Amino acid sequence: MSVRIFVPNDATAIACGADKVARAIEAGLAARGIVANIVRNGSRGLFWLEPLVEVETPKGRVGYGPVKPSDVESLLTAGLVHGADHPLSVGLVEEIPFLKKQTRLTFARCGIIDPLSLEEYKAHGGYKGLAKAIEIGPSATVEQVFESGLRGRGGAGFPTGIKWRTVAAAPADQRYIVCNADEGDSGTFADRLIMEADPFCLIEGMTIAGLAVGATKGFVYCRSEYPLSLQVMEKAIAIARTAGLLGKNVAGSQYDFDLEMRMGAGAYVCGEETALLDSLEGKRGVVRAKPPLPAHKGLFGKPTVINNLISLATVPVILEKGGAFYRDFGMGRSRGTMPIQLAGNIKFGGIFETAFGIPLGELVYDIGGGTASGRPVRAVQAGGPLGAYLPVHQFDTPFDYEAFAAKDALIGHGGIVVFDDTVDMAHMARFAMEFCSHESCGKCTPCRIGSTRGVETLDKIIAGNRREANLAVLTDLCQTMKLGSLCALGGFTPYPVLSALTHFPEDFGATPKLPAAAE
Repeated sequence: MSVRIFVPNDATAIACGADKVARAIEAGLAARGIVANIVRNGSRGLFWLEPLVEVETPKGRVGYGPVKPSDVESLLTAGLVHGADHPLSVGLVEEIPFLKKQTRLTFARCGIIDPLSLEEYKAHGGYKGLAKAIEIGPSATVEQVFESGLRGRGGAGFPTGIKWRTVAAAPADQRYIVCNADEGDSGTFADRLIMEADPFCLIEGMTIAGLAVGATKGFVYCRSEYPLSLQVMEKAIAIARTAGLLGKNVAGSQYDFDLEMRMGAGAYVCGEETALLDSLEGKRGVVRAKPPLPAHKGLFGKPTVINNLISLATVPVILEKGGAFYRDFGMGRSRGTMPIQLAGNIKFGGIFETAFGIPLGELVYDIGGGTASGRPVRAVQAGGPLGAYLPVHQFDTPFDYEAFAAKDALIGHGGIVVFDDTVDMAHMARFAMEFCSHESCGKCTPCRIGSTRGVETLDKIIAGNRREANLAVLTDLCQTMKLGSLCALGGFTPYPVLSALTHFPEDFGATPKLPAAAE
């Protein structure tokens, strides 16, 4: 049996030169007459090591990274195919602290399997969840998800089981499952990694959701910036359909379910579920007033489950191991695990899946290694471009929905963007307002007009024009947007603005508050 060499095929690794590395390895092996199987796996999410080349050995998979095409010759000469020592060697990949400290449930197969091998997916536990769902039936499947405590991983944190119960109970001749893969938050990439590294996991999760609520059709709404994700997902869907795992009588059962991909046009507001539905229906993505809720009147006016991709990709492990198993991870009302995405000015950027409750400081310093620049950390933004800025003195905050809410902060989709002490927080606040004004769908006045006035007011503050008066105007404007906007785009934009003003007033020309210890 020939040795297997793994070279990641996800967008991050490719951007770092993985395709060239794979071709160089193939040419080098051929020149040496060595027979080996090059597997284009998905990334494990240790992005500072990409391209991370792995080789299968009797001891386990040995990694080398980051590898450039010019490194391949020396790697092969040193004995890459045997897992030999080399300056780029990181040892056994499973022993890398960043990976070893994780609790990988949703991302258990990422980087381990060939993403488009159904056989490998099944060999690593794939489709056991669907088999269990078929065995126990729709209502019991819904109750397992409810018991797990799974909440929406897209940002709102709404209990998934309640949403499924509502759709299942809604009278209708047709129901739909919609996967929100419009991953627009800065510093987030978990959705993309699942689609490119473990696509059958999402397909299985959506199939289970369809069985549970009586839906026969599903759609994955993917963002336009993810062309590779679209390609991989479409290939995986075709493979699953050919294998009888989509379409009529799924897996030989009495249930029918099929799904297809839909590509968005790049509007951030289409991450909001009702704007997403309008876009799916071929309309301009504009936020709908609620009620009615999508669970009652969603896609094409039919009851619709809209879940974030990570929520749906977590369903297979919940069904396989049971709702109680999943519920045992986490704290408070935040159950299970969360793929935390470390980005920005950070030494070790990537996906870190762990149970809720880990302190923010541990993520930034112990896991992420502090800043890549080597300068002191000044703040992190959690929850995307609309998330609050948390200063260092709040780094004891546990990663938990309610704990973050108590600090007027958001977990969002799990992104953490790190900034060092060179950041200008007044300019970051301006960016939040500018982002909102650019991405607003325009339906409601507080968001459409408020964000534009926010940019103008911040420009005056930064220029030193009547600072105190304009700071009062800015604060009042933020409250109006927070309470009056139709959706979270306008409603959450004040979070980064007010948190920057509260914790870093000196950047706005205001008088700094007393240090936290003296407050």
